[in-house]
Amino acid sequence: MSDASRIRTRHAEMSFEQVAEALPGTGEVMRSVSACFAMSWHAAKGGNWDLGAYYLRRTRSLLRGLVVTRPKYAAQLAEFDTQHLEGIYVSIIERRADQFEARFAAATREANRYHVDTGHPYIQWHVPGEPPEQGLDLSADGQGPVQES
Repeated sequence: MSDASRIRTRHAEMSFEQVAEALPGTGEVMRSVSACFAMSWHAAKGGNWDLGAYYLRRTRSLLRGLVVTRPKYAAQLAEFDTQHLEGIYVSIIERRADQFEARFAAATREANRYHVDTGHPYIQWHVPGEPPEQGLDLSADGQGPVQES
């Protein structure tokens, strides 16, 4: 194999195929998407709109990365982003709780439909009762109660 088709780092030399195999799979990326999307919900519902926006941006970034490694989902993910995530983001930026809840619910329904359409009907997502990251302050002013350790 020529040097042009290998990547050198300070830790190893790898082929493009080895780099591709080391990338996280769809399941691992979607696990991160799930956590970020849920944190976006919990932060916005807690009144920490800026944190909600941060986690929604992370959700979108993860899904855009998935398009690169799994192009077969490109059309669905682009549609989901423009038809659902962009609207949720606008609701967060404008701090419109009523819009946010309705748009988030619609996005969740659509995500679950996509799971069915892609052959994964057993994956039906819902917002978890507790935020995935327990150590973050989700209050409106970011000054929630301090817990002694």
